[in-house]
Amino acid sequence: MSSNEEALKHYDSNLYRTPDGYTSDIAVFTIISEEVGPHKPPKKTLKLMLIKRALKNSEGHPNIEGGKWALPGGFIQPEETAFEAAVRELEEETGVTGVKIKHFGVYDKLGRDRRGWIISNVHYAIVPESVVEKRKAADDASEVELFDMDELKHLELAFDHAKIIDDAIWFIKKDMSLTTLAKNFLPKEFVLSELQGVLLTVLDEPWIKLDAQFFRKAPSLPFIEKVVYNGEPKKTNKWSKGNAQLYTFNEYEPFVSIYSAKY
Repeated sequence: MSSNEEALKHYDSNLYRTPDGYTSDIAVFTIISEEVGPHKPPKKTLKLMLIKRALKNSEGHPNIEGGKWALPGGFIQPEETAFEAAVRELEEETGVTGVKIKHFGVYDKLGRDRRGWIISNVHYAIVPESVVEKRKAADDASEVELFDMDELKHLELAFDHAKIIDDAIWFIKKDMSLTTLAKNFLPKEFVLSELQGVLLTVLDEPWIKLDAQFFRKAPSLPFIEKVVYNGEPKKTNKWSKGNAQLYTFNEYEPFVSIYSAKY
């Protein structure tokens, strides 16, 4: 008899508390553009997609946390991974597909769900507006809407989703700070004020907020470069009364190492 078979003879699952459910949730963020007037770039606003939980479940019984706003998600089926369940639930509840999601946390505190010890794997994504504009409530969702960060403060959120959302925001701040995520929300050619608008939806850096500092420092960022046409700088007056230089992202990929710090 193998050592594994011998070990299994002495293993008793009744000695251990098993979870009462295993779920997967998804925080999907986007950046919305709003026109604000002539000679000004569109205002950029970070928004999160939430569902309103139906008052009754598919069997016609009262739904837990019914009527509250929540992240899309649901129970993981035995043949699925948490990642696969997140993709499926997102499509079933909102109709949104083709989203590249990232796992960022496990929430397992006893008491987070009144149904019992429910463990949740949670994922996040920040996607262009076009990905979520065809959203449609279905399955366990009675509504699906986008909310900005101020609006979220006034919503009645289900379970511990307020905590999860706060954590997800930290991860997208990291993505915006350490990668070229901003280019997903900009045209191929853009002026610096457009880049500033995208960065400010997520980041709270003083040098980005202050126009004088930003427009002085931004041209030296290694991942953008001036657009040149026929050997001359290409400019536009679309977003300003005068001609403003156009920029584009180059192939540079930022790399941050903990070993690059000088002690």
